[in-house]
Amino acid sequence: MGEEFDVLSYQQREPRIHILTLDRVLGWDIYDRLHNNSKTRFYELVVPKQADWRLRLEEIEAIVDRTVYARMLIMDVRRATLPKIQQAYNKIIGYNRKDLNKFCFTVLVGDGPLSLFQAGKSPDVFVPYLAQHRVNYNPAVFFYDPFLHYEPDELDSSMDEEFTLPKQLPRRLATYFPEPGVTVRSVRQYFRAAEQPEPLKKQRLKVLAALYLKRIAEQFPEHKNRLRDLLTKNGLQLASERMNLYPVFFEQWVHELMQKAAEPES
Repeated sequence: MGEEFDVLSYQQREPRIHILTLDRVLGWDIYDRLHNNSKTRFYELVVPKQADWRLRLEEIEAIVDRTVYARMLIMDVRRATLPKIQQAYNKIIGYNRKDLNKFCFTVLVGDGPLSLFQAGKSPDVFVPYLAQHRVNYNPAVFFYDPFLHYEPDELDSSMDEEFTLPKQLPRRLATYFPEPGVTVRSVRQYFRAAEQPEPLKKQRLKVLAALYLKRIAEQFPEHKNRLRDLLTKNGLQLASERMNLYPVFFEQWVHELMQKAAEPES
């Protein structure tokens, strides 16, 4: 008998990365970081191009079956937009589930649980949140992005036709950027330093990471030393889960996972 072909496995994948998000600012931040990195710039990067989130959702829904030809899915799993994009995500994971962590890898970028900064909490509040995402998406790595985490009263939770993603910074981070007119977009642009010399990029990333760590440590002062692991490539171990900090070591993770997908262990 000839070799059987598994119709649920798509092993002949291209060096392609799908950046899946309804947020144009985050989408292009990820795109620019990968496009301007010497190790990831040659991968094909597919990102929704429309500005309006409704049209971006249509773009994503139109390519769900084509994700089986990619080696990586970078997925925005923030609470605010997940209800709208969840159906598309379910289909994408369904198409790719058999190949995940072998021929295809998922990288998640998210905002953390709703109760993240309530009094008396520790970083372990992330554990059930991360565990649920592991069940749903089987990610190779999860990146917590502080610029995605807003308090409940800062967001329009209805996600109806008038919904818009906030342009302003989360309140707990806005105090570090007192200049007038500062937006999430302008801050992301500044810190990614696209097309700037490598030393400047590294310096700005170091400043951003230190700012993040300072703010998180203020929320969890009894865990200050433990939280320093967020600045390492392996991230912070939380019980059976692990969490990284976007964009610290983001490009390196993407590159290494893409290499692994190209030459999976037999």
